[in-house]
Amino acid sequence: MKRSILLSIWFVLGSILGVSAQNIVYSEPDREDPRTLNFEVVGKIGGKFMIYKNARDDHFFSVYDADMKLASKVKMDFLPERSRILGTDFLTYSDFAYFIYQYQLKNVYYVMAAKIGPDGKKMGDVIQLDTTASMGYNANNRIYTIVNSEDKQKLAAFKISTRNDREHVVTSCVFDKSLQQLEKVRMAIPMPDRNDYLGEFGVDNDGNLVCLRETSVAENESIHKVSLVTKPLGSINPTISEIKVKNIYLDDTRIKIDNLNKKILITSFFSKQKRGNIDGLYYTLWDKQSNTELLNATTVFSDEFRTDVRGEGSVKTAFNDFYLKNLILRRDGGFMMIAESAYMSSRGNNFSRWDLANSSPFFNPGLGFGGGFGMGGGFGMGAMQYGYPWGSPWGMNNMGANNVTRYFSDNIAIISFEPDGKMEWSNVIRKTQYDDNTDNFIGYGLVNSGDQIRFVFNIQDKRSNILTDQSMSPQGQIDRNPTIKNLERGYDFMPRHAKQTGARQAIVPCMFRGYTCFAKIDY
Repeated sequence: MKRSILLSIWFVLGSILGVSAQNIVYSEPDREDPRTLNFEVVGKIGGKFMIYKNARDDHFFSVYDADMKLASKVKMDFLPERSRILGTDFLTYSDFAYFIYQYQLKNVYYVMAAKIGPDGKKMGDVIQLDTTASMGYNANNRIYTIVNSEDKQKLAAFKISTRNDREHVVTSCVFDKSLQQLEKVRMAIPMPDRNDYLGEFGVDNDGNLVCLRETSVAENESIHKVSLVTKPLGSINPTISEIKVKNIYLDDTRIKIDNLNKKILITSFFSKQKRGNIDGLYYTLWDKQSNTELLNATTVFSDEFRTDVRGEGSVKTAFNDFYLKNLILRRDGGFMMIAESAYMSSRGNNFSRWDLANSSPFFNPGLGFGGGFGMGGGFGMGAMQYGYPWGSPWGMNNMGANNVTRYFSDNIAIISFEPDGKMEWSNVIRKTQYDDNTDNFIGYGLVNSGDQIRFVFNIQDKRSNILTDQSMSPQGQIDRNPTIKNLERGYDFMPRHAKQTGARQAIVPCMFRGYTCFAKIDY
């Protein structure tokens, strides 16, 4: 009896301590910020938290201390005055960050990099990464894609010329951590089929470039052929290897580099018919050293799993609105797939994945929630975070001035696979979210502490959003955690724009009385 009472007291104390360990601190709204502010959480640098802010032609770095007090606000006066910034990327280290920006001046297009210190000020001179001269048009968007290796020791900037339908030319510049150029090469990739195009790119820790060449049945249709393109650092000739895709059609194809095990994972949802219902998950494991296929398999989703994940639709169409959001590699060679149901409607017209097929279903795949923490024997290798099918970084899309566009974000499906490709377990996090004319407050963020993954998202209660989180163990067990301490009224959180800044820490943007501010959550 005494032992039972002591255990009960210990459990209660443990629960109280667990709740108190979740703490949140808010920054004060900056009244000088316009309400139409664009932003990105850069990360934790030198013990401080850096936020990039942009409104029209004004660009700032706001730096906050450990208590989320504004330490400095620095205007980026080194940016060109007569040109619009067409693309920005960040690569964050413990003591500095690279700010990579693109712009066009007259008929020359530039991609530049500035080293930013913990105080938000530029360190040294701006570095020119590459240029494109004699452009016969004014660009409205970025023409370079920036990717970095998992260990952040390599960075690649590349552009693709599609003028020749039969041969796409990729110009790739690879740099080391100090932005010393290691190579600049132009490689021609043949496009033998009419509907060939290049998919997702990546760079491994050795500086080798990889990408997918995909062939669709017709424009904006399913993929029926995939090839892996690899180009070692120092070589000018790519190697193109066809990936087996037999009697199925792929959609939402992803590539993830396993630097620890020297493998490449290619995965996608698949259907058995053209424009058919999603039947399951396709995945291929490729050995980088021998350039051979190690595994080629499919997993058909069971009716039980479909019933578990579906919203209001039928069992057959349960996965039709799901998109791959995270790929997490384990140290033992296994991997985890996380997908989320996301769709939208305008004036009662629902848009399917086929209506959005020509827009990239991921936004900036090189950034997002990183998890290189790998503590214990849990989620070791970190995650690749993708965006939403409508592709807006700040979710301010509108399908027309007089239309109301409603964005939806529902259940999360998680599947874990063993190193041999066998499905290990599956689970579902249930949620129902929607908002009109913005997707800022729906979706989820991840905090990967190695021994568990926290899914952070809003629960909609009447007219209010309540921030909550659920944690998942490496064995797939999901627990609902107590409400975060110090949640205050009037704050609307944007968890999908959050950034993990420590093993158990994240910065989550939020809105307070129409102004953007930021909350630091420590678990």
